[in-house]
Amino acid sequence: MLDTPASEIADMKARVGEASAFLKTLSNPDRLMVACALVQGERSVRELEDLLGIRQPGLSQQIAGLREAGLIVGRKEGKQVFYRLADPRVETFIATMHALFCAPHAAETTR
Repeated sequence: MLDTPASEIADMKARVGEASAFLKTLSNPDRLMVACALVQGERSVRELEDLLGIRQPGLSQQIAGLREAGLIVGRKEGKQVFYRLADPRVETFIATMHALFCAPHAAETTR
């Protein structure tokens, strides 16, 4: 950081709020699980509910948080709503988190 030009430091400071909001949104375990499930592709609310074991009222609340943050988008088909990731940074983030915490032997490498 000592060799980082002042202009790059200013850019980092300007973007830190966005990065912090991104991390805050995904820091909720249920929202993180929804994002993880959507990395594999679009899913209906019912599919998410069954897959994640989150009851509909709680799931709706987490989906709303992700939608408001612009991380997911939905589309309606008949009576069903399907969600997918809207921000490619989420997929990169989830892949990194998976490699660090979920992959085989991940716990062994963090010690």
